[in-house]
Amino acid sequence: MPFAVYALTIGAFGIGVTEFVIMGLLLEVSADLGVTISAAGLLITGYALGVVVGAPILGSLTAGWPRKKLLMALMVVFTIGNLACALAPDYWTLMGARVLTSFAHASFFGVGSMVATGLVAEDKKASAIAVMFTGLTVANILGVPFGTWLGQAYGWRATFLAVAAIGIAAFAVIALFVPRDEAASVTQEEGGALEVLSRPQVLFGLSITVLAWVGCFAGFTYIAPILTQITGFSDAAVSPILLVFGGGLIVGNLVGGKLADRYLRATVVGSLLALTVSLLIMHFAIHDKVAAVIAIAVFGAAAFSTVAPLQMWVLSEAKGAGQSLASSFNIAAFNLGNAMGAWLGGMVIDHGPGLGGIMWIAALVPLGAFMVALLAQHVHRRVSAAQPA
Repeated sequence: MPFAVYALTIGAFGIGVTEFVIMGLLLEVSADLGVTISAAGLLITGYALGVVVGAPILGSLTAGWPRKKLLMALMVVFTIGNLACALAPDYWTLMGARVLTSFAHASFFGVGSMVATGLVAEDKKASAIAVMFTGLTVANILGVPFGTWLGQAYGWRATFLAVAAIGIAAFAVIALFVPRDEAASVTQEEGGALEVLSRPQVLFGLSITVLAWVGCFAGFTYIAPILTQITGFSDAAVSPILLVFGGGLIVGNLVGGKLADRYLRATVVGSLLALTVSLLIMHFAIHDKVAAVIAIAVFGAAAFSTVAPLQMWVLSEAKGAGQSLASSFNIAAFNLGNAMGAWLGGMVIDHGPGLGGIMWIAALVPLGAFMVALLAQHVHRRVSAAQPA
């Protein structure tokens, strides 16, 4: 891979840390700002919804920008947002700073995916996306635990200052190593965006992404209480087990990218089926400690094996003007799935079969995504057969 792809990975790492590290600092934030833990938890929801809203807003405002210039500008927004988080005097300022930071998220991954695929040969495009998204997986394995420790030891504001420093580093390496490109026509970009978002295969891809990640986060959001209250692990054992989950994320991400380079549509369908099966396995495995640890690794691998194929699906179906906006929308779809998945898991706990039933209910959602993918395949074959040779 060209070094420019790894420069994008650094930016992805920083964004991954800032999105998820707040989960480990809810107690510190709530105590310092004088709010309840549930109110502090809304900082997670606010960020996810900010990603969804930020995709169309920034996509429209930056239509026609050179991609390198846009990536650097997004790192500036990211850095300022994290500095504002570190200096926030009250809860609502912190919420606003989190939303500001989240605006850079969808556009960075969306545009970064296009830049990464443009730097490599045709048969390595999905792998390039997977390498960039490795920054997100490493953020979960190393960045978030370190950021949590830093916040607990020196105050939660120190964590956001450290993440801002990552933003400065990412800005520097992108400026140095990502090649320049020409600005696109704003008129073509906006018109293309309107057209590309009406294409059936693009809409299929966005729908599949949302459904797949509703299932992922319905299960993952409540993995800690499941491990302690059902499996019987101690609180201290949760972090090492999550490292196992993170190892699965990295393996699944890279394998999914490799397979998608050769068999894109088959990999999308297969990874969705694997995710469904892994959640069903989790339902039974959580009653045994050894089986639970193994199943968590499989779940992590299956979950992230969907990422590069789904992103590549949308990119391949959105070729032409407006591709960057469609790509950003797919990143927003991932985060919409995150927010809806956490809500679904909470509903299962409060109004359904409870904590022990989350995994099998979560499995039903990617099963729905699997069915939508099969329908998309059928439509694709019919349209291809109807076209003249």
